[in-house]
Amino acid sequence: MADSDVPRPPTVVPRGRHAPPLEVRLDVQRRRLFEAAATVFARRGFAEATAEAISREAGMSKATFYEHFANKEECILALFDEAATEVMRQMALAADQETTSYPEHLRQGTRAFLRTLAEWPDAAQTLLVEIIGAGPRATERRDAILDQFAEAIHHNNATVAPRYGAPTFASRDDAFACVGAIVELASRQLRTGTPADIRELEPVIDRLMLGILEQAGA
Repeated sequence: MADSDVPRPPTVVPRGRHAPPLEVRLDVQRRRLFEAAATVFARRGFAEATAEAISREAGMSKATFYEHFANKEECILALFDEAATEVMRQMALAADQETTSYPEHLRQGTRAFLRTLAEWPDAAQTLLVEIIGAGPRATERRDAILDQFAEAIHHNNATVAPRYGAPTFASRDDAFACVGAIVELASRQLRTGTPADIRELEPVIDRLMLGILEQAGA
């Protein structure tokens, strides 16, 4: 048995008068299940993943899994939302930092996006790859998140670019084209390992976005 197939030791939460409040215990369990689910989805794929495998990876009982999620579909949807929220949070933090040029402003957002995926590769696999095969609800959720990413990029460009005298997107579809290309580049890296480090995509994404903006401003 490979090390990755060995279940983690059970999560022990103090009981009695030393027990934390119920909401704290549930949050700890949910976080552990998210970590385990990301590992199992990345290792086995959504189709082959099971509630039992996720529970075992988390060191919990299957009953505990079902206290949090009705099934593996609900689990991957919740994990997807969690991962997407964290990526957008990191990009928003990067966007708030002062820069000396608009290209550098864009690079900060790109770095935050790629850094987050690099730091959480299993969650990134769920966010960009496994969600595609998780059914119609997952497809709708993915489409909605891509729209949110595009809207955020479009709004940020319209707000920040004029401060630097930089061009703005000709339309919201330009922003969505950037998002679609970036997601596919990152997805390919996660599927194939090319390039070796996902952060190596930074200059490609920079050229993509700056090229579209340059044409929009021409």
